[in-house]
Amino acid sequence: MSRILKPVARLRRGPVIPVTVIGFFLLVAIFAPLVTPYSPTKTSLPEKNIPPLWQEGGTVSHPLGTDPLGRDIWSRLAFGARVSLLVALSTLALGGILGTALGLISGYYRGVLDAIIMRASDITIAFPIILFAILLVVIVGPGLINLIVAVGLVIWARYARVVRGEVITIMTQDYISRARVSGASDFRIITRHLFPNVFNSLLVLLTLQVGFLIIVESSLSFLGAGVPPPTAAWGSMVASGRDYIVTAWWVSAIPGVAIMLLVIAFNMLGDWLRDRLDPKLRQV
Repeated sequence: MSRILKPVARLRRGPVIPVTVIGFFLLVAIFAPLVTPYSPTKTSLPEKNIPPLWQEGGTVSHPLGTDPLGRDIWSRLAFGARVSLLVALSTLALGGILGTALGLISGYYRGVLDAIIMRASDITIAFPIILFAILLVVIVGPGLINLIVAVGLVIWARYARVVRGEVITIMTQDYISRARVSGASDFRIITRHLFPNVFNSLLVLLTLQVGFLIIVESSLSFLGAGVPPPTAAWGSMVASGRDYIVTAWWVSAIPGVAIMLLVIAFNMLGDWLRDRLDPKLRQV
């Protein structure tokens, strides 16, 4: 029995399944031109709504079937992974850097500056991300860069609040007082003493937010406010099959399953990181 339980215990200690899922989609996104047989925008009406390989009528040339315009779903799924991961990671970079910097400044200096930043974060958090992105698209038009900027300008507040709370706690430690007495500059204290101590919490939040941002990007693409067609995006793929859910279920179901798997994988990885980086939870 112990021989059977040891591998299971090792699986629980390490995020094998989520890392495998995330690694698969990352490799597919990076090497999409090499692993796909067709262009994601190539249409072929005679081959529309071909079912997946395992269903009657499926073909090897289209293992996951085709959509109502005859486009290969596997090819669009692979290139759509590029869009989802690019938007999620770029938004994290923009919002994470901005929010972390403002959170460090707010928690360190406090006073009027802290009040201004926190009130701005309250307003930002209260404003729905999807609504803000739709408004931006109406003003400047749809596009990948506009989508990243729109979501990034809203998501920063989450990081600012978490970092500020951590900084306020750290500022009560004796080593911060000793650093000030020794003549260390504000920049040195923030970069050498505060940021390394908030990095663990920030890393967990970043990992958990990837899945959320993938859902946001997919939702916006589904509504037509994301990446404009004919660029392959998982949300627009789901939208293209909503009128064929009975006769061609795979058009919406396959990208929907991909979104679900990737979001769950990132959430599981974030939970594991939280447990490993928190000393109290690690002891449990």
